[in-house]
Amino acid sequence: MTAQLMIGTDLAAEMVARAAERAKKLQDETGVQPCLATVLVGDDPASATYVRMKQNRSKKAGIGSRSVVLPAETTTEELVAELTKLSEDPSVHGILLQHPVPAQIDERAAFEAINPEKDVDGVTMHAFAAMAFGEPGFRSCTPGGILRLLEAYDVPLEGAHAVVIGRSPILGKPVGMLLLASNATVTYTHSKTRGLADIVRTADIVVAAVGKANFVRGDWLKPGAVVIDAGYNEGNVGDVHFEEAAEVASLITPVPGGVGPMTISLLLEQTVDAAERQS
Repeated sequence: MTAQLMIGTDLAAEMVARAAERAKKLQDETGVQPCLATVLVGDDPASATYVRMKQNRSKKAGIGSRSVVLPAETTTEELVAELTKLSEDPSVHGILLQHPVPAQIDERAAFEAINPEKDVDGVTMHAFAAMAFGEPGFRSCTPGGILRLLEAYDVPLEGAHAVVIGRSPILGKPVGMLLLASNATVTYTHSKTRGLADIVRTADIVVAAVGKANFVRGDWLKPGAVVIDAGYNEGNVGDVHFEEAAEVASLITPVPGGVGPMTISLLLEQTVDAAERQS
């Protein structure tokens, strides 16, 4: 292995500690405790675990937590009504809808029911537009966490060619916008891109967010490339074949311990941001 690991754990802990200090200061000065509401539809074990993890991290950061669990057969209309109620509740400062939601639900309609002022997960169209146009707003948490990780490891973005593999509206697309705003040259690709490996070989920075285990191989990479693995698949496996990539890359994120902790820490940081603005 020649690549240096880009560990997110310590940086995330520092971010959470700073968020906790700000949360305490806000509560001491105004009596307002930042509150994050999590909404889970159904009983998917992985989703339930993620929600519990976020609630536990919230508690450690001095952020209040409200849990809403809805049955798997919930309709779009019922979910929208619940999210609207939370959006109108002044004691709730941030809202997280755990995704994916069951197939019968229109996920985009559900996201858009979240008040942009409380969209601390950065999933609404308003949040994406803000990222794309460089306007104030909440960043999608995983893309925002990736940018903070690149910054912490002094990865030069200006003029760099970044290849994003994936086009989801809450990961692939927004991370490309944030890289573009940092003056990188961005190429969007996905699993159906023709000649994908050849395109990836031109990248100074690779962001893998395609949702397929070990999809990106070591011989796809340019020597010295920076590899960000934003995937998480069964068995603690990312979207990049780690052993192969680590022999070629200069920097690489492990799975777990790379991008994941950054996602949760930014969620908590943005919840405190929201509480400060609303107070």
